[in-house]
Amino acid sequence: MRVKICGITSLEDALSAVDAGADAIGFIFYSKSPRYITLKEAKKISASLPPFVQKIGVFVNESPKNIDRICKKAKLNFAQLHFDVDEKFLSKLKIPHIKVIRAKEMCDVLKYNDEYRLIDAFVDSFGGEGKSIDLSWFEGVDCSKIILAGGLHADMLESIKHFGFYGVDVSSGVELSYGKKDAQKVYEFVKSAKIEAI
Repeated sequence: MRVKICGITSLEDALSAVDAGADAIGFIFYSKSPRYITLKEAKKISASLPPFVQKIGVFVNESPKNIDRICKKAKLNFAQLHFDVDEKFLSKLKIPHIKVIRAKEMCDVLKYNDEYRLIDAFVDSFGGEGKSIDLSWFEGVDCSKIILAGGLHADMLESIKHFGFYGVDVSSGVELSYGKKDAQKVYEFVKSAKIEAI
């Protein structure tokens, strides 16, 4: 499984994630999040990262123009859209994007099933609370284009590998405190995700 470590707020944590083998890191540009990062800081971290690491900007209720501006200045690869958008909105967006489904019920996991998307448990605060989604909702579903988020930690990854998720996205499950990652937890999470299912 591919791994994204989200809610990065320091270069130290970003490099720890990269060293552990993470495929992507995420910067949260939502000011109400305890993991919020400024464009200035994200730009600084992004410029210090090695090649072949995907850099993702996480956005809530931002305009296409502002999303493109931030992603361009911070040299990000994708925008992760944690809010409802329509085709008109997407047509104005220049940066490649990942839609986020904040799942409230089983039928939500089938949305956008012909494209890569991230599925998170619904919370009013737009994620980051460590709330898990009901995994039974994925039984019988083609999960090859789904990035799973919400309440993940290293100990549970072995039990979800049979679903065949494209990737996993973790934030609170590898933290010491809001926005501060635990390097050992990051390492264990990535290692667990990358080991092939038996």
